[in-house]
Amino acid sequence: MAGRLTNWLKGQGEGGSGTAAPDDAVAQLRAAKEAAEAANEAKTRFLASVSHEIRSPLNAIYGYAQLLERNEGKDAVSAARVIRRSAEHLSHLVEGLLDISQVEGGALRLSREAIRFPEFLDQLIAMLELQAQAKGLALVLDRQEHLPEFVHADPKRLRQVLINLVANAIKFTDHGAVTLKVAYRNQLATFTVIDTGIGIAPEDTARIFAPFERVGGEAGERAGVGLGLAITQALVHIMGGEIRVESALGEGSRFTVRLMLSQPLAPPTDPAPEPGAVTGYLGRERWVVLIDDDPAHLAMVRGLLEPLGFQVRTASDGEGALALAAQVQPDLVLCDVMLVGESGWDVAARLRRRHGAALKIVMLSGEGPRSGGPLADGPANDTFIMKPFDFTVLLDVIAAQLGMEWVRAPGLSGTAAEAPGGAAPLPFTIAPRAAAHCAEIERLVRIGHVRAIEAEIDAIAALAPEAALLADRMRGALDSFDLKALASLAKAVQADAA
Repeated sequence: MAGRLTNWLKGQGEGGSGTAAPDDAVAQLRAAKEAAEAANEAKTRFLASVSHEIRSPLNAIYGYAQLLERNEGKDAVSAARVIRRSAEHLSHLVEGLLDISQVEGGALRLSREAIRFPEFLDQLIAMLELQAQAKGLALVLDRQEHLPEFVHADPKRLRQVLINLVANAIKFTDHGAVTLKVAYRNQLATFTVIDTGIGIAPEDTARIFAPFERVGGEAGERAGVGLGLAITQALVHIMGGEIRVESALGEGSRFTVRLMLSQPLAPPTDPAPEPGAVTGYLGRERWVVLIDDDPAHLAMVRGLLEPLGFQVRTASDGEGALALAAQVQPDLVLCDVMLVGESGWDVAARLRRRHGAALKIVMLSGEGPRSGGPLADGPANDTFIMKPFDFTVLLDVIAAQLGMEWVRAPGLSGTAAEAPGGAAPLPFTIAPRAAAHCAEIERLVRIGHVRAIEAEIDAIAALAPEAALLADRMRGALDSFDLKALASLAKAVQADAA
């Protein structure tokens, strides 16, 4: 369109047409041409800016995944934590891009949480360390000796601001170091990002905070200039702070952010100990059908559920899923919304018509629940989970939908061998005669056969009067549905009998 407008305007200017257009029509067409060209240029800048925003956490994920794949990671747990935090930040960035209108309009809502300040900074540096190392740069955290342990902040937005500034410094620095300097005094936190990079010309220092603005010189040749600093400035202002820059060409840059981060009046109480990791579930065997056209997603969810004892089958399209469901009669279906060909909503509706309300259907998608088809609480599905999701969220939803109870590894609150009620284990004088019944109880616990367990406990109680205390304790565990404790008692009796 812009090309045709240019040719037409050129012809009018040269008098090539026998009919001259009115001046206002020519002006309108010229304005339309300029608007089209500006929109096209803005789109190009926007795509470059999005690339700038996502590459930092993506690089951490990619780098640490390669280290783990090559078995070069010295600490796999630490690598996994960096990958998870980077993925969380990537998810937050996507949300931030979708909510850019809220940021610019000042309608963004901030959270106020007590965060562990030094730990927060250490995690930030760990997330960006690989990116700096890849360019041969030193990434330095220069923090005041006595920082407060806790401060109030919106951790997601503060992290976004600092990552934007540090990642930007790394991008525009080819030699030397990038330093994050942190000071704190009278509730005022000062973050200074210092680099030894290419610097910014004086005439460009005001323009760099404008959305989609590209500066001149070498900096303008590097993709990503435009959106990151605009979002950063908007977030800093929304948080009630200020941001300024000092720079000179060839001498590096210094970005300074000042924010009021108050300290809690008293240190936050430590959260309750987290329960142990889920290792299985109580009751009968459950069947799950996964529907997704992404093999990596199918493998990931399958790898989570199968070790817990689920029978998992997968399908990549609607027809395959319907045939599979008719064959195995699953308890639960996890269905993606965006499938090749047929919509996941349509597949869910067909499954519901064929299998009724007994089949639990959970939709998984990167799109919102109202992205097409029925509402999330409509008749086609039972609930909805947004991607990316935390495994614990998925497990909580599965337990709620199927009315299940998880079996967990021992946590900080006790051990598997601990007797119900915290009492010391009993001296089982009846152990040799009760061992066979206890072995059967241990087997029945794994399949959740409650009535058969009751029968075995009654058989133990009938062995001798001294078995009554053991039987009562087992009944107490069964009545509270603490099958893990029941299995531990049964195992202890067998060990005593050996």
